[in-house]
Amino acid sequence: MDALAGRGFPVFRGALGENLTTRGLGRRSLRIGQRFGVGEAVIQLTEVRVPCSALRKYGTGLQAAIFDERAMVGDPATPVWGMSGFYACVVQPGVLRPGDAIAMVK
Repeated sequence: MDALAGRGFPVFRGALGENLTTRGLGRRSLRIGQRFGVGEAVIQLTEVRVPCSALRKYGTGLQAAIFDERAMVGDPATPVWGMSGFYACVVQPGVLRPGDAIAMVK
């Protein structure tokens, strides 16, 4: 969110339809299949999120700024890798609270 807002897009937490917004994970190192503990829960990244046309209300260039063909095929070398977010499944249900730490688990 901070990178997009810094480029002039009027976005804020929740604006892009995300259920969980993180800070400090390093989107470039995120990979499908990784698991993360957050609060009492464990989630697993399942796929790259494809941005929908509803995001156009935040600027015509937003979709191109967060997603490209390389991201579509799962190439983490693309400069926009992780900008659109990821889908995740709940591996272990639990309570999440704002400010809970999130860390990769094995």
